[in-house]
Amino acid sequence: MVSPGLVIGGLSLATLALHLRDPHQHASWGLCPFYAATGWYCPGCGGLRAVNDLTNGHVGAALSSNVLVTVLIPFATLALVVWARDRWAGRERHVDWNRAQLYTGVAVAVFLVFAVVRNLPFGSWLAP
Repeated sequence: MVSPGLVIGGLSLATLALHLRDPHQHASWGLCPFYAATGWYCPGCGGLRAVNDLTNGHVGAALSSNVLVTVLIPFATLALVVWARDRWAGRERHVDWNRAQLYTGVAVAVFLVFAVVRNLPFGSWLAP
């Protein structure tokens, strides 16, 4: 239970920190190095603001900050719950590496498409 506990605890502390220190204030958490170097929004740009918005109960604002992060948070939370539950029960899951590679490829493709589209004129509504 140590590993899931540390990960869940760390993410909980980071979420609390994002709730207490508003990332909507310019450079309050630093600047995105990818955006600073290229002028393009990366797939994560606006993610800190989205988490802050969610902790304040503003789902619409979170979707406006970063729709991808906002949509993925429930899935990540579910994965953490399953991991902790399995550890608690002493269950070991077998990883199907072919399936893992497929899911990783799909995730990378989604992140790349999201990054490109949010930087084009017709996708500007996806920009933070």
